[in-house]
Amino acid sequence: MKKGVPGPRSRERPPSRPTARLSPVARQIVSGDRRALGRLISDVEAGRTEARTVLKELHSRAGKALVVGLSGPLGVGKSSLVNRLLQHLKGLGRRVGVIAVDPSSPFSGGAVLGDRVRIDRDPSDPSVFFRSMASRGHPGGLSQSTREVIRLLEAFGMDTILVETVGSGQVDVEIHSIASTRMVVLVPHLGDEVQTLKAGLFEIADIFVVNKSDLPGADRAARDLSELAQLSTPVDGWRPQVVQTSTLAPSGIVELWNAVEAHEQALRSGTQLRARLTERADQELRSLLLARVQESLDQELRPTPGWETLVSAVVDRTSDPYTASEKAYRLLLRCL
Repeated sequence: MKKGVPGPRSRERPPSRPTARLSPVARQIVSGDRRALGRLISDVEAGRTEARTVLKELHSRAGKALVVGLSGPLGVGKSSLVNRLLQHLKGLGRRVGVIAVDPSSPFSGGAVLGDRVRIDRDPSDPSVFFRSMASRGHPGGLSQSTREVIRLLEAFGMDTILVETVGSGQVDVEIHSIASTRMVVLVPHLGDEVQTLKAGLFEIADIFVVNKSDLPGADRAARDLSELAQLSTPVDGWRPQVVQTSTLAPSGIVELWNAVEAHEQALRSGTQLRARLTERADQELRSLLLARVQESLDQELRPTPGWETLVSAVVDRTSDPYTASEKAYRLLLRCL
């Protein structure tokens, strides 16, 4: 580990706690059973009730990992960068969980790109756990199940978690609510870097990565981004850093991880770590509440004659959808 930079959180497995009160599945997770973890993640993705029960048990054992998000447009080499980061982190003795969030298939609901093929890993390596997940049509590419899988990996004992998001770049900004350190990966000649301001990427990036820096134009891209970073307002003394990397050479990987640790140190020494944790909890509670309301809508309104009457009135133009929705809301409140 880099001297003078304390670990963002414990690098060892958390001290063992009594497991007698845990359910059998929860005990398997905290004891490091990889097959049990894989099965439970599948249950989480399927939205099974029993998975949520285990998540409730394990909540107090999570929250200790360094969660790093990688976002950016398609073709910038995020998966190759994850490969190189994995090699570096294993050399540091880290236990790493990798979540690759891909677009969902409109037919099967599964991950389209299949990052299992693109990430070079040894399935028997106890220090790495990889999972490819579908975004399930979530606009930002990150569904509630992604948050829950992060929690499971933390309880499992992973001290570092890399989340590679859907390569939609401009719209994939929800990594802001998932990771404590956020990387935005770009490449030379991708376009006018100033446009990142309009894309919203600048506001979420703690670190800009100019990948494929062996290509012409990398120095200019890094310089332009650095100039933009200097215009930003420091948060707890931190402005976005710009790191050039190449996964072919490779180069810049050590410098990139040093930047991650420097950002984590800035978070811990300032006020932003608590603020980000609070923001993440706030957004998750809102998401769960909205999902619960949606379930109530589906269960209580649609089967009722009152709902069918409202729909028919809108179709027949005897009522407008705004008035009908207000009546539906009042009907829902009576059903709750």
